[in-house]
Amino acid sequence: MLSTVRSFIQTHQLLEPNSTVVVGVSGGPDSLALLHFFYTIRHEWKIKLVAAHVDHMFRGLQSEEDMNFVKHFCAQFGIICEATQIDVPSFQRQTKIGVQEAARICRYRFFQEIMEKHSASYVALAHHGDDQIETILMRLVRGSSQKGYAGIPVKRPFHDGYIIRPFLCISRDDIEAYCYDHGLQPRYDESNTKDSYTRNRFRHVLLPFLKKENPRVHERFQYYSETMMEDEAFLEELTEQAMNKVMEKQSDEITLRIQPFQAMPKPLQRRGIQLILNCLYDGKPSSLSSLHIKNVLAILNNNHPSGRLDFPNGLKIIRSYDSCTFTFQEKKTGAYMVEFDAAIPTTLYLPNGCAIISEFWEHYPRERKGNDILVLDPETLELPLRVRTRRKGDRMTLKGMKGTKKIKDIFIEKKIPLHERDSWPVLEDGQGRILWLPKLKKSAFEATDVTKMRYLVLHYKEQ
Repeated sequence: MLSTVRSFIQTHQLLEPNSTVVVGVSGGPDSLALLHFFYTIRHEWKIKLVAAHVDHMFRGLQSEEDMNFVKHFCAQFGIICEATQIDVPSFQRQTKIGVQEAARICRYRFFQEIMEKHSASYVALAHHGDDQIETILMRLVRGSSQKGYAGIPVKRPFHDGYIIRPFLCISRDDIEAYCYDHGLQPRYDESNTKDSYTRNRFRHVLLPFLKKENPRVHERFQYYSETMMEDEAFLEELTEQAMNKVMEKQSDEITLRIQPFQAMPKPLQRRGIQLILNCLYDGKPSSLSSLHIKNVLAILNNNHPSGRLDFPNGLKIIRSYDSCTFTFQEKKTGAYMVEFDAAIPTTLYLPNGCAIISEFWEHYPRERKGNDILVLDPETLELPLRVRTRRKGDRMTLKGMKGTKKIKDIFIEKKIPLHERDSWPVLEDGQGRILWLPKLKKSAFEATDVTKMRYLVLHYKEQ
């Protein structure tokens, strides 16, 4: 076992000489063997050892006895021991998260504190090959990201250093044999025998079957994990390059252009959605899985031009025509109505962040065309002019057409996203006739007589 772990450390460059290593120690066989292993190589690698123990206060006196056991063990070997008690049950009630997640958050915070205190470069954890098998199988059954399916990483950045797992190359049986050979007498957590935990059920039912087929099955799973990690790193790089061309980020939301996104290869599409979620979530919810990514791809590939998904922690995915927005903000502005000031020129600022600039011209502005400009004859106006949001049943008489047309149909034809329609300005006169949908359509009431001496010119300016 010693030669296997040594070779694993060197192959994966897990350790640098003259470093400080914080070893997470529960008192169980895995972590006790890891601490003892580092103790045996401390002179060879010139490392400083610090044991870090957390009493999560779930098991009362028994967990306190585990902490005292670790302290006593470290004292025997002259190892620095940092131990603490954290009221994880209270933290769990406050945060309303799962037991395991709450314990992990508290534990890793403590590890970070100890790294800072001792200027440590590494936190060594005792996850082993059997843990790797259980983790990969659980994630395959439950659903995860592509990187999640690769299981537990051998080395990953943490705080100002790294988390390393030198025991992923060996099995639980190897560790038990190590403890026996070196006279270690670890503590055992009774909760590890209860099948009420998912991991324990995998451990007690599936693992014996796999080991019967291949006693060194953990080596195959570890190889799978490492090759998956390498492949994933390469694909993530390609994904980032592709996604930079099809998405725009503003504040706490991301907008995706659907057609160019769909032209990307499927493997990059899946990772692209994952990239967006990683970017928006500050600490991704544990309830998020591959099913959520599948749902996003479904709404993007649907023939219907609009749709919406509600994700954990208030994230909304809103599809509207050729774009899809990922946002934590509700894209809806309440109804409003504002009137033009009698004094012109003036600038009317609208609730949607845009503005309508009004001024008088002494000649017809032939050189200024487009739906962001409206020219009116002051002699034919019914004042006051008002700007409001749409109402049910709104219709307008379009310039160059007979009859009226529904505002709703204009929005649909112009592919205006649903969340923008409720805040889109509608200009009407004193009789309630709709004169203008800025940027979209002008009414038949726009001035066409170019011989007048005075015109009211309205210019819609976006933010």
